[in-house]
Amino acid sequence: MVAVGDIAPNFQAYDDSGNPFELAQLRGRWVVLYFYPKDNTPGCTREACGFRDAWAGFQRLGVEVIGVSPDSVASHARFKQRYGLPFRLISDPGGAIAQQYGVWKERVLYGRRSMGVERTTVVIDPEGVVRAVFPKVQVDGHAEEVLQTVERLQQQ
Repeated sequence: MVAVGDIAPNFQAYDDSGNPFELAQLRGRWVVLYFYPKDNTPGCTREACGFRDAWAGFQRLGVEVIGVSPDSVASHARFKQRYGLPFRLISDPGGAIAQQYGVWKERVLYGRRSMGVERTTVVIDPEGVVRAVFPKVQVDGHAEEVLQTVERLQQQ
């Protein structure tokens, strides 16, 4: 898994509008990159809505929020529209980006083993350096915790 002090791995993928996206485009800005398992599931929806509800605070700090999951561009577009999400969602089919960040893990659900995303949030500074990592996220209150962390980091 990426660690504080690492350079955030760059990646190229498609966003919820089908547009190409590259993380390096955001150099010079603070970025909250949050990895989640699946659109329209209860925990992932609560997490996305938490970031949506804290959006004004992230905007005030000049922070770009980006959600990443293995879902398709079309799934992301529906999810974003359904919940009024104001930030970009990135499609990572096969989990290549999640693997780069070390959050593609074996999961066990109802006795079945499979590979998938371990819910994780990474805070990246304007120079592309990882400044905070939140592994195994519990969604309730998470967005506010990330917002407070970014605010503290920006004051250092």
